[in-house]
Amino acid sequence: MIFLTITIVILITSLVLGYLIIRNFSKPSGRHTSTLKEEGIKFEEVSIPTENNKNLFGWWIEAKSKAPTIILMHGWDRNISRLIPYIKNLHGRGFNLLAFDTRHHGNSDSDNFSSMVKFAQDISASINFIENKSTVEKDNYFLIGLSIGGAASIYAAAADSRIKKIVTVGAPSNPAQVMTILMRKKRIPQPIIWAAFKIMEFRIGKPFTQLASATNISKTKAQVLLIHGTKDKIVPFSQAKIIIDAANEGQTILWAIDGKGHSNCHYEPGFWDSIIEFLQQ
Repeated sequence: MIFLTITIVILITSLVLGYLIIRNFSKPSGRHTSTLKEEGIKFEEVSIPTENNKNLFGWWIEAKSKAPTIILMHGWDRNISRLIPYIKNLHGRGFNLLAFDTRHHGNSDSDNFSSMVKFAQDISASINFIENKSTVEKDNYFLIGLSIGGAASIYAAAADSRIKKIVTVGAPSNPAQVMTILMRKKRIPQPIIWAAFKIMEFRIGKPFTQLASATNISKTKAQVLLIHGTKDKIVPFSQAKIIIDAANEGQTILWAIDGKGHSNCHYEPGFWDSIIEFLQQ
């Protein structure tokens, strides 16, 4: 009887603390006042409708003639301002560009909680939004995703054949594995971590194994360039190895950038030219 009571107390405590952890993860990132005006880039501020009647804040940068479109995805707890270096260096290279805040991030609508599923749904919503624009080549969309944005890009492409190429930077194979590392660094007990993941999976409606890039990389027909810093302390480089090992032969390239971390790969010499070369092949 005592053992059962202790077990129930531990379980309830774990679930309560797990829920509090989830609430912390689910907090929306702050609004921003970023703009491309200071960069001298001509852009249109757009509002992109989602499938559940929310709106995404975005920037649309149109090419001079009909061209493929690059959709830029920020990472977890970030917003469109994180994508400004990418816009500056990809602008004028012969592509349409679309960057946006995902739901529950930046200046987009809040939506109870964020998830990688919602990231992927927002990608599809953004494609639907621009598909009939005059400079857009239909069914020829490229994604550049940072961190979770990269994993969501792979997940989205597994179900959307309009996506032809993907570049990820610091993408996790399985978000649960990365969150486990972060929680253990904070000395959160394993039962609480377990409870937090079970609650998250219940809210999302899918197990993390179904969301994992290692699960979805072989399901997409898109060509993929995985970029990952070997000194990444947020998403360990081992995550990139898991993804590449699960990919179809000849479809995915891994570019390991020696000495770089999670948020500074774009400072590597030749970074932008390598991305453009991959996208133009």
